[in-house]
Amino acid sequence: MSDLKSAVQRLGGYLGEVGVEFKKVSWPDRQELVDSTYVVISFIVILAVVVLCCDKVIQFVLQLIHT
Repeated sequence: MSDLKSAVQRLGGYLGEVGVEFKKVSWPDRQELVDSTYVVISFIVILAVVVLCCDKVIQFVLQLIHT
């Protein structure tokens, strides 16, 4: 029973510390969030195009080898 009580106390202490750290977080304003979202979406699109190009080049080379 004391193990359970100790575990609950440790969990409570941990959650209390999480709450303290959570209050220290600096949250971005709306414009910063929108700008960051545009950067992430742009990077994903560019990465997708690069992967597509690499895939097509590899596919072309494999077709040359097999024929």
